[in-house]
Amino acid sequence: MEVQKEAYDAHCHDSGPEDFLRRVPCPKNQLCLDEDNPTHVVSGTQLTYAVQDINSPRFWYLSFVACVWNSSTCKWQRSNHNASLHYQLTLVNGDPSAADHNPFEYQFSFDKQDTVEIYLVCVVFYGCILVPLQVYAACRQIHPITRLFTAVLVVQLAGLLFDTLHLLVFSFDGEGIEGINIAGDLFNILAQSLFMMLLLLLAKGWAITRMMLTRRLLLFALWGLYSILILTLYFWNMTEVDVVQDIDEYQTWPGWLTLGLRVLIMVWFLGELRHTMTYEHNTNKLNFFLHFGAATLVWFIYLPVVALIALQVSPLWRYKLLLGFTYSADLLAHSVMTYLLWPDRSEQYLLLAYEADLSSELEEFNEAPHVLNHPKDTTLLTPLCDTESNHSTLLKIHT
Repeated sequence: MEVQKEAYDAHCHDSGPEDFLRRVPCPKNQLCLDEDNPTHVVSGTQLTYAVQDINSPRFWYLSFVACVWNSSTCKWQRSNHNASLHYQLTLVNGDPSAADHNPFEYQFSFDKQDTVEIYLVCVVFYGCILVPLQVYAACRQIHPITRLFTAVLVVQLAGLLFDTLHLLVFSFDGEGIEGINIAGDLFNILAQSLFMMLLLLLAKGWAITRMMLTRRLLLFALWGLYSILILTLYFWNMTEVDVVQDIDEYQTWPGWLTLGLRVLIMVWFLGELRHTMTYEHNTNKLNFFLHFGAATLVWFIYLPVVALIALQVSPLWRYKLLLGFTYSADLLAHSVMTYLLWPDRSEQYLLLAYEADLSSELEEFNEAPHVLNHPKDTTLLTPLCDTESNHSTLLKIHT
């Protein structure tokens, strides 16, 4: 056993360099028997492990085993002592007696350090820039595409706020608020799902080239399947993946299915976008589809590429790599969409409902001596022309 070769024991292995072993149960309100130097024990505790890995970080685990190192034979044997253990273990990164702890590192494992800063940066960008701008745009331009994208950003911000709150609490007590964390993750999943739906609708030219959707069943089937898979991946990673295993969420079968379906949806997206552009002749709309397609293609492909790269990255850095790339790509994609859907620009290619109040002009027109008054049940059809899209709308006016 590797532990036996390295662990110090006063009777059987006094040359061991590492102070690994503690015998339990410890005497009530006293130090454990293996704590022979009380000055090395943190005040208010019965045992203390001091780990010093200054040059290279690594994972450390605590294990309870029902066996004992026999001091007479120096062999491991099963313990027949029946006991009910009540314990509370606190693991921190740093010396508890020191006063200069970094609050964003002290309570966190090395692979989770610096994640608070990532969330705080995202909250600032979404909460102070993107969401206010998009809410303002939605107030200026009432359109289903604008409203859907506004919902995406609001839900994304809600998820970030919940996750950030959990991490801030965790940085102080080492526990956080698990319910808030789960709620934040679910909001993030919902935001990703809604954004995927928005991209698929735009690829089909909905509310830009046409208002009627074709092959709706296939569209909603792909979207629904992807949403179910990312939700399954989240709960699978939370319940089935052991933290001791050297894998991330995308190295499980739900993860591979999610990545594969994402690539499949990307191919379908490109096909639909090409089909939409084939039947579009408006220059402004074609320019929008070109910029939209290029930006969306990057968003689709980044996750499979990053997941493959993460296979070659140490687990100590893998989580931060995936988290940083994911939120950076989402932030970039949302910023590009905010730019493309800004009212002054999007009114050139979105199908907008023009409202005109012609009541006063019609009254003057009807009172003119050369105009015959129509019966009350007569309906006038007045064409409203859109010079950009070459479409016309018949406005019914009851007189």
